Amino acid sequence: MEFFRPATWADALVVKAERPGARAIAGGTDVMVEINFDRSRPEALLDLTGIPDLAEWSADGPVVRLGAGVPYTRVIGELGDRLPGLAMASRTVGSPQIRNRGTVGGNLGSASPAGDAHPPLLADDSVVEAASVRGTRDIPIREFFTGVKRSALEPDELIAAVRVPMADGPQQFSKVGVRNAMVIAELAYRGLWQSRGPLAEPAVRRFGELVAEAATPIDDVRGTAAYRRHSLAVLARRTLAWAWRDYQEEQRRCA
Repeated sequence: MEFFRPATWADALVVKAERPGARAIAGGTDVMVEINFDRSRPEALLDLTGIPDLAEWSADGPVVRLGAGVPYTRVIGELGDRLPGLAMASRTVGSPQIRNRGTVGGNLGSASPAGDAHPPLLADDSVVEAASVRGTRDIPIREFFTGVKRSALEPDELIAAVRVPMADGPQQFSKVGVRNAMVIAELAYRGLWQSRGPLAEPAVRRFGELVAEAATPIDDVRGTAAYRRHSLAVLARRTLAWAWRDYQEEQRRCA
């Protein structure tokens, strides 16, 4: 297996163009597990950790441009006020060591249904910036995932960044698992309302039902599809209540 560690983004794109089968790694938290368990054997590894630009984020008006190499720890520490849903999701990723190494860009590149960053990015209608020697194109997040561990990236493309709208209302994130970390993500909900009144119980219950109906869980060693669907309904109700509580508190402070 060949190993490439380019010093610039332009060099990385050239390598990817010449070796489309090269697997990009940043933190390597997904890729190295697959290699260690012999589930994947890419022809080459393309290490992007030496490219400073990928590890930066910037705010342009109401949107945060998050470089593909920004680790979860920095999302938590630096973007909790701008992207609270993504920061909440980042707090539940693996262990502190994995949060220090793992990146949102790598999470997107893996395109796994287990990606903790995916629900808040989807809820926020984020946009993925894909780059190649041919240029850069924007991929709406809802068009990015094409299947389990499959994405809309072309063979010669790399993820440069993801553009995420800043929160303009309360955001919450919940996940199913026996522990708060090192489990698979199930649900994130972003709420924005105009009413200030109390939440009606039938509306809360219906919201949970709609979330459960929209899901297509599977049976595996972690749980049955029925359990997952039930859990989604429960978590949806809880996160709606939490987000609504935060919204009401925010309205009272502004009054």
